[in-house]
Order: sequence, then C-alpha cells, then structure tokens
Amino acid sequence: MTVKIVENQKELEDAYSVRKTVFVEEQAVPLEEEIDAYEEEAKHFIMYQDGSPVGAGRFRLVDGFGKVERICVMKEARNTGAGKAIMNAIEDFALKNDIHKLKLNAQTHAIPFYAGLGYEVVSEEFMDAGIPHKTMVKKI
Repeated sequence: MTVKIVENQKELEDAYSVRKTVFVEEQAVPLEEEIDAYEEEAKHFIMYQDGSPVGAGRFRLVDGFGKVERICVMKEARNTGAGKAIMNAIEDFALKNDIHKLKLNAQTHAIPFYAGLGYEVVSEEFMDAGIPHKTMVKKI
C-alpha cells in the first residue's frame, strides 16, 4: 500500500471515488455534504494498493489547527493498517509544514481507532450528516 499527496486530476478523482463509495454509498451521506466548499483549499491524500485506490483523506488549516478530514478506507482494505498509514502520511505532512496541533471530528465508532493514534476526545457528541461524532485533538 502506498499513500501519497494528490498531484493531478486522476488522483483527485480516485480520492473522490473512495470517499463517495465509503461515505455516500455505505453511510448514506448526501453527496452535496461529502464534496463540499473546502475541496480546493484542502490538501488531498490517496492510498493505492496494487494500482487501485483503496483509501483517502484530506487536510486543511482551520483556526490554528491542522484539521484531518474525510479519512476513509474501502471495505477490502480495512483492518490492514491502511487507516493508520493514511493518518501517518497526513501527520508527516503536518510536521513538515510546522503544524503541531491536529484536530478531527471522529465518527463515534471510530474513536477507539483515533485514540490508539494518540488523539483525545475534547467535545460532547454531535451530529454531522446524520452520524454521531466527537471532536478529537493531538499534539505532534
């Protein structure tokens, strides 16, 4: 598995394809909420396995934090370390850009995953796209 920063339109389309499969098709997030007004300002990440896109994520600067968003992995690549690899790539990018405070809004079922990577819950539960979330932070 390889994680890389999106560098061209095909890689961006691959990232959107993974996101649409996971969030829109599997989790019933409306497409207009999944692909939003922040796409152009975000740095996108794509994961390939044997040439096929299997994971994605994006990163933005928001209120002094590096905001980790849209982390997703296709069913066939789950529980293989793919999610951790995407998170590591994003954290490496943040460090290279002198960003040491990260924030994300985790779906509540994914909190143990992010906690295992050193993120801590800092909010009450809230709904986003009809899915319960909590905000988590990490200093790197």
